[in-house]
Amino acid sequence: MNTEDPDGTPQYSSKKNSKRPKYSRFTQQELPACKPLLTPGIVIITLIVVGIVFIPVGLVSLFASGRVVEVVDRYDEDCIPSDYSKKMLAYIQSTKTNKTCIRSLIVPKQMKSPIYIYYELDHFYQNHRRYVKSRSDKQLSSKKFENETKTCGPEDFTGKRSSIVPCGLIAWSLFNDSYRFSLNNKVVHVSKKDIAWDSDQNYKFGSDVYPKNFQNNGLIGGAKLNSSIPLSKQEDLIVWMRTAAFPTFRKLYGKIEEDLKADQKITVEIQNNYNTYSFGGQKKLVLSTTSWIGGKNDFLGAAYLTVGGVCVFMAISFILLYIIKPRPLGDPSYLSWNRNPAGQLN
Repeated sequence: MNTEDPDGTPQYSSKKNSKRPKYSRFTQQELPACKPLLTPGIVIITLIVVGIVFIPVGLVSLFASGRVVEVVDRYDEDCIPSDYSKKMLAYIQSTKTNKTCIRSLIVPKQMKSPIYIYYELDHFYQNHRRYVKSRSDKQLSSKKFENETKTCGPEDFTGKRSSIVPCGLIAWSLFNDSYRFSLNNKVVHVSKKDIAWDSDQNYKFGSDVYPKNFQNNGLIGGAKLNSSIPLSKQEDLIVWMRTAAFPTFRKLYGKIEEDLKADQKITVEIQNNYNTYSFGGQKKLVLSTTSWIGGKNDFLGAAYLTVGGVCVFMAISFILLYIIKPRPLGDPSYLSWNRNPAGQLN
């Protein structure tokens, strides 16, 4: 039998054999709770505030992105001699063809240093399941794990069962095109320092791990590595090993530490070695400056403007609806069980 306290709070019987739980405001869900009521005014004000915040942020982001200067040059087709226009794969696979290609780039606007050099690949699926798994992070991190190659097949051992370092398809397919820049017949220095993440250099790639048997397994993939330099110092490899999530991606090649003036002509000597012709891929060389939001990225600003614009539009629509056709808040006549079926009289 239940009783009540003088304040009206129910109390369960305290009989020894009673299986009723002891009364608690928590178990009975009677604790104070915030139950906001979304009135038309609150909804309209919220939408207006979001629009006021998002639209200026979008405009500033688009303005910053517009100040980024980019020079993009696709060279995979133009760097094929006319004699091999229909035999591109044979050209790139041959060891007797000259892979040197000279390109000229015009600077559209002044580019302030540092100017970042990227190579862009298209239709290259670094996110493929088998490709992503074909590596050994243990082997990359320490010399004592040199023989940890069980996840690296088919690039795990040489024919003599000696470990390949670094093993796996990701390292094996390392990008091997090279670029040499000159301006007014003067070579432009390209810095390779600090193009990789510090966390990768310090923690993922060991300073005591050196390349071993790399690209010596019969089938040659991409670039070769200097066996006298530890992996933690081979930044081109570190950049390549951070696999991309999409089939079109850019990776940092180096930096130019001097300003380039508008309308200057840059001559680029390209060694066109990387085989993208077997899978219909594209190769592009990109020179780009940066802003406070990074590289050129119009999507971020467009996204902010879209969300802010939609919120303002909805706020205006709600205001007009509230003025033209108002209704009392919490009017029970709009409940479905209070409405008469069509054609039925009271």
